Amino acid sequence: MRFLFLALQVNAIVQKSGEVFFASLPVRLWQEKYREPDLVFVKHGRSECKGYPEGADLVVEIVSQSVSDRRRDMKTKVTEYEQAAISEYWIVDPIHLQVLVYQLKDSRYEVTTFACGQIATSVLIKDFEVDVSQLFAAANDAV
Repeated sequence: MRFLFLALQVNAIVQKSGEVFFASLPVRLWQEKYREPDLVFVKHGRSECKGYPEGADLVVEIVSQSVSDRRRDMKTKVTEYEQAAISEYWIVDPIHLQVLVYQLKDSRYEVTTFACGQIATSVLIKDFEVDVSQLFAAANDAV
């Protein structure tokens, strides 16, 4: 996760595009509904509610291993983030060694899957891309 945070942070600094936050930062999806993504990117100028971002532009979740946590990350949160109009939702899946990038188009998410040997890219954030193999290698080195 640190690898992805640093890559996103460097991009945000270079592009002067926004701020990156590490968990746990509550993000308001709608009234009385908050989530705490593993990583959050918000463009400059995004409004706040009680000191927390009102939505987000990009959120990242690292999939947990338990069945219920996987279901929440892969199904429930996809629906909630789509409903909250979060432009991009990245799911990092260490079990299947892939990154799923959900991009909001016409109020619906379209997903692209990136595997090891590929470069995961963002449509939202200019020049933001991550080598999937390096991402998982860095995660293994951190263990």
